[in-house]
Order: sequence, then structure tokens, then C-alpha cells
Amino acid sequence: MDTTDVCPDLKYERLRASIAEDIAAGLAPHDSLPSERTLMTTYGVSRMTVRRALALLVEEGLVYRRRGSGTYVADPAMISKTLSLTSFSEDVRERGMTPGALTQQVSWLPATPEVAADLGLSPGEEVVHLERVRTADGIPLCIEEVWLAADLVPADFAAGAVTSLYETLSDLGLEPQVASQTIRATLVDVEQAALLDVAPHSAAFSVSRVTYSGDARPLERAHSLYRADRYDFTFAVHRGCRS
Repeated sequence: MDTTDVCPDLKYERLRASIAEDIAAGLAPHDSLPSERTLMTTYGVSRMTVRRALALLVEEGLVYRRRGSGTYVADPAMISKTLSLTSFSEDVRERGMTPGALTQQVSWLPATPEVAADLGLSPGEEVVHLERVRTADGIPLCIEEVWLAADLVPADFAAGAVTSLYETLSDLGLEPQVASQTIRATLVDVEQAALLDVAPHSAAFSVSRVTYSGDARPLERAHSLYRADRYDFTFAVHRGCRS
């Protein structure tokens, strides 16, 4: 494609469209795009134009970058998580996919001091501990552990019918409204890798969260392990006033 007669302000848009067409024509997820230098030569544009076009494609979720490696075709199954308080099921449905849950274990047990503190209980009070693998269109994306006060859930909670925990809580009149959340980078071990269908020591996000109702009652203590190749977190950050 010859871009020499295109207005400089539009060259990057034309280049973005051309690369998007190449992706739609048959490039597979995680295929490598040509280097910046190759794109400059092929399309007769500057490095700035190439970088602006690639930045647009990244924003659209069509490609992703690896520092020092290159630019790659994004996987359409990639789930972007924002700072809004949404459930896994809501995030997956937003992408037009079907959420699922493979229950590994449900148990009633006494709360440890750490769990009790997060849920506003006394140590030893009964809690429900739920371990699941969360899926999107059958693809395992997340290992999820949840602790809930036993008096919040019905006796038949152990049934595997529960997919969206937030929807279940809402049906019980316990609407999740706000959460305190911590995100860390980590690697999966051999057992976790098998559950997530990835190689051992693959990158992952470790997310710890305590969710509260509108009246500040703790509803849920959760720890989730997300595949980093299928999930990302998007933050809107603002520069505040400085003294």
C-alpha cells in the first residue's frame, strides 16, 4: 500500500486499517507482526506513523506488545478487567462469551484469624470455602477461592448450579457494592498450570479481594489466580494536585 500521497495526519489511520485487515484475513492469535522497520519500509511511512498505528491497534485490543520482543496478534478470548466492581461472569459475557465454573471443592469450616478479620467474624465461626476453576466458552481462565460467612448462604449452596456468585448474593438481597482489592504478578505452579491448561511457571495475576455490601457488611473474601495470557487489567489514572 502506497501512503506517500496521504495526508500525514491520516497515514497512521490508513496503516492501522491495513494491519487490521491483515489480522482479519487470517493471522492467528499470538502471531508476530512485522517489525517497525519492516512496516516503515513496506508502507513508506515514518517510525512515528508506525507507532501511532500500533498504539491504536493496542487500544482496540487487536494486538499486544512485549517489551524487547515485538508486537503480536491479540487473542479474542482475552478478558480486560477494569476498576469497576464486576463479577467474572459479567466480564466474560461482556466479551460475548459464556461463563462457566468447575467446582473443585466446597467445604464448611471454622474461620482462621485472617479470614475472620476480613469477613467481620470471630475466629472459629463457620464459613463456606469454595474452590472453582472459572471458564469462558470452556477455556479455563481463573482459579478462584472464595470464603463466605455460613449464615449468608442457603444450605444447598454446595450444589454446582451456582455460576455467578454476585448474582446469587444479589438474589439473597446482598448486593455487592464496593471492594478492596490487591493485584500482584506471580507464576503458576505445576498443579495450578494443569488446572489452567498452561505451562508450569507461566505468568499470572494474583488478585485478593474483600467485597462489601452498601451498608459496609463484608460479603466475600476471595483470592483469584488469572492467566496473564488471557486476562489484563485496565486502570484509569489521574495526576492529582501536588504541593
